[in-house]
Amino acid sequence: MTQTDLQTEFDSNTSARRVLSIEAEALHQLAAELPEDFERAVDLIYHNSGRVIVSGIGKSGHIGNKLSATLASTGTPSLFVHAAEASHGDLGMIGADDVCILISNSGETAELSDIVAYTRRFSIPMIAISSKPESTLMKAADLRLCLPPAPEACSIGMAPTTSTTMTLAIGDALAVALMERRGFAAEDFRVYHPGGKLGAQMAWVEQIMHGQEDLPLVKSDTPMSETLIEMTSKGFGIAAVVDTEGRLTGIVTDGDLRRNMANLMTHDAGKVATQNPITARADDLAAQALAVMNQRKITVLVIVDDENKPIGILHLHDLLRAGVA
Repeated sequence: MTQTDLQTEFDSNTSARRVLSIEAEALHQLAAELPEDFERAVDLIYHNSGRVIVSGIGKSGHIGNKLSATLASTGTPSLFVHAAEASHGDLGMIGADDVCILISNSGETAELSDIVAYTRRFSIPMIAISSKPESTLMKAADLRLCLPPAPEACSIGMAPTTSTTMTLAIGDALAVALMERRGFAAEDFRVYHPGGKLGAQMAWVEQIMHGQEDLPLVKSDTPMSETLIEMTSKGFGIAAVVDTEGRLTGIVTDGDLRRNMANLMTHDAGKVATQNPITARADDLAAQALAVMNQRKITVLVIVDDENKPIGILHLHDLLRAGVA
């Protein structure tokens, strides 16, 4: 069979499904055969006063870099040290209070030898991730996260595919376990993610909303002629209706106007308004406010304080401009 015949018979979808099935099966196996030292590794890092130093070379280095970034962004201070650069001065980045995670699928990566020796010389705790329990790296480690045997997903069984997927997954499991153990909350997450769309989604409502001066406010006994003027002048398509104490009792929307069109001008705002409207708080996450809007199919929220008094207003367009939606 010629090379052209092989190319003609090749099916990309079949190849993709085979790869994904092999890797998915390996992840199920990893979950079922979680490394014996996993819980001890979480305890070690949790009680550690320094940083988590992650190192590897090649594909393992790329995975290690991602693991370090995930740890750092979820409350565990971490630094990736390139295995080759470590031998040329970067060993100085590793402190006595740190914990090292060294990654090598074979466990025989020569470039890691200097870091291994350094951790042993200065009694720095070392966690190894490898698929070879009897390898040099695993024998030298204090704790071992051994990956279960599983075939690589490539057709020749050599390119790091399944092994890197499992390494990435065990790294994520480690980071999330630490995150949950620390009680790392959404507000903590936002501290480390102020930029981009993720940062926007983690913003507070008070950072995006319009203030009290922009609120279209009317009293319950305000005639609808005046209510319409207030709605039009503020441009949000609603009017917030408050009682004599300034507490929100309802809102007048475009839908309310249509439902009461026949005798609209004979009513006051309290009569036309939708009672007990959906509101939000200034200390809600912007993403939470967006979720409420999507669920209730509305485009504007009145922001109230603890006494249910309006203090601001948030429109879907504000969330769009801020990059939340």
